[in-house]
Amino acid sequence: MINTILMGSFLYSGGLGRYGSYGSYGSGYLTYLIFLLPAMLLGFWAQMKVKGTFEKYSLIENSRGMTGAQAARMVLDQNGLSYVRIEHISGKLTDHYDPRGQVIRLSRSVYGSTSIGAVGVAAHEAGHAVQHAEGYAPIRIRNKIIPACNIGSRVGPLMIIIGCLMAGSMGRTLIFYGILLFSLVALFQLVTLPVEFDASNRALMAIKDSGIFDNEDYDGAKKVLSAAAMTYVAALVTTLSQMFYYATRYLGVGRRRD
Repeated sequence: MINTILMGSFLYSGGLGRYGSYGSYGSGYLTYLIFLLPAMLLGFWAQMKVKGTFEKYSLIENSRGMTGAQAARMVLDQNGLSYVRIEHISGKLTDHYDPRGQVIRLSRSVYGSTSIGAVGVAAHEAGHAVQHAEGYAPIRIRNKIIPACNIGSRVGPLMIIIGCLMAGSMGRTLIFYGILLFSLVALFQLVTLPVEFDASNRALMAIKDSGIFDNEDYDGAKKVLSAAAMTYVAALVTTLSQMFYYATRYLGVGRRRD
């Protein structure tokens, strides 16, 4: 998402403000920043929040002394998913569940760590495995729209850029359909929200219902997962801000036409 914002900003400064003889470089670029800066700041804050929160609770050991891998295994076994494997993966906060391979991959800071943060993240990924096993509706919907969303994320911005460089009705038509395709990204991000929130809720319920963790463990894990959830909200806000900017600037009523 950050790359998309930077790409749009760079191309806009390269002359997209000339579309339809509307505005100038300075006013156009300033307008773009007015629209996107709040969303970019929200995204930056969310990233710093999740990084800071995880780092804080990665230094605090959970009361049980359980590793992230063991916590994930606990959640999986509680839900009859003994066949789901748990593997180590390189990188930081690269933890994820692979539904095709039916395997949870945990980063070094989570897999063998006995911190509160590690338990929260690992249990969250196990929550995704449970979602897939149960056929959780939002995750099934998300999986079905992924191919279309991938096309929209690639073709949509390109059509918007080409449309901005063209004049007349053809340019406006390309921008319109470009925005329409790019809206699939927002749809994907919107559907992702309940998926992530539900996985976190499942993780926290497992930690609480296990009866082996203290309240401090639960509270710390909740703070880590809540901070992570904000990154998904920020991504959606950024995408909607981009769509609103292009729609109002190039398709809005009152814009000078050729």
